[in-house]
Amino acid sequence: MAREVPTGGFDVVVVGGGAMGSSVAYHLKSDPNFFGTVAVVERDPTYARASSALSASSIRQQFSTPLNIHLSRYGIDFLRRAPELLGVDLGLKEPGYLFLASAAGAAVLRANNSIQKGEGCAVELLDPAALAARFAWISTTDIALASHGTANEGWFDGPALMQGFRRKARELGAAYIADEATELAPHAVTLRSGRRIKAGTVVLAAGPWSGQLAARAEIALPVEPRRRSVFVLDVRPSQGRGPPGLTPLTIDPSGVWFRPDGRFYLAGTTPAAGNDPPEPPLEVQHAEWDDMVWPALAARVPAFEAAKVVNSWAGYYEYNTFDQNGIVGRHPERENLIFATGFSGHGIQQSPAVGRAVAELIVHGGYRTLDLSPFGYDRISAGRPIRELNVV
Repeated sequence: MAREVPTGGFDVVVVGGGAMGSSVAYHLKSDPNFFGTVAVVERDPTYARASSALSASSIRQQFSTPLNIHLSRYGIDFLRRAPELLGVDLGLKEPGYLFLASAAGAAVLRANNSIQKGEGCAVELLDPAALAARFAWISTTDIALASHGTANEGWFDGPALMQGFRRKARELGAAYIADEATELAPHAVTLRSGRRIKAGTVVLAAGPWSGQLAARAEIALPVEPRRRSVFVLDVRPSQGRGPPGLTPLTIDPSGVWFRPDGRFYLAGTTPAAGNDPPEPPLEVQHAEWDDMVWPALAARVPAFEAAKVVNSWAGYYEYNTFDQNGIVGRHPERENLIFATGFSGHGIQQSPAVGRAVAELIVHGGYRTLDLSPFGYDRISAGRPIRELNVV
């Protein structure tokens, strides 16, 4: 159960009302063994700059870390049940993920496939001939191996998931406070308005700004905002070639990715080395399209030679500079402080499982259904990174 809270406060204060924070609030208020009060502090109730609202909103099980596979396995089941649980249809599509590897990366795909098969994932390895037979629209030039998820992978309406968590949490009694947390004290959160909220337990789920807020409490948390640009493409028939239609979310060896979005496509990439600073302006990097994304797409999918950018946006990853995996669980010295941050682009797909796990930690004093202790804060101070090989 939540720590004792002084009169006039809340049993649990969640800092950050995006998908992760609202999932924590929803799972707390849904637990029949929780009888406490919950407040969620969100500085931007419009969610205009929220990572949850600006995500490409995809989900996969092709990870190299079993715990990430388990998180997404719960997530895909939750997304399918969202109409029942949250009263919202997330438009879930499940054509899978397709990782392409050159000769240099083929060994990694094979090693990952062994892990994924051991975890019961529906993943197949395709050599160039099998790849060309399965996906005729793709050029197999310089491809040595591909990994295709045949089930339980795809994409969904991320903003709708976030709003579904938020709406249901409020219906169940969680209070949402439109203000910015500026200080974390052992049993209180101070807001920019000057208000000080007493708390039995504080959950830090402030996304890209979690590290900055923790630093004000003299807590070293390696989480910072990293910009990612997403381009919306219109692909019209050209030179007798039509667009490829419904495809898996495809990741090229260059790091460029694309997936369908209705009749359009979304695409993006990881910024070039030396061009990924912390908290840059939230502006689309159009040079990434010209110099990195379009050349790779046009070479890999001939139909994309005539692709036209019709829209674009930029959002922040909550980037964990230590090992790019989530940081979840209690602070080793301030036990009333719980982390749920640092997911480095995987947060929205992992928000259902992490929200459930954090709620269990608060209500029952420990994890019940999925042990997230390997993602605990203590691995950072001990210098024990968990390396995820499939980082996109």
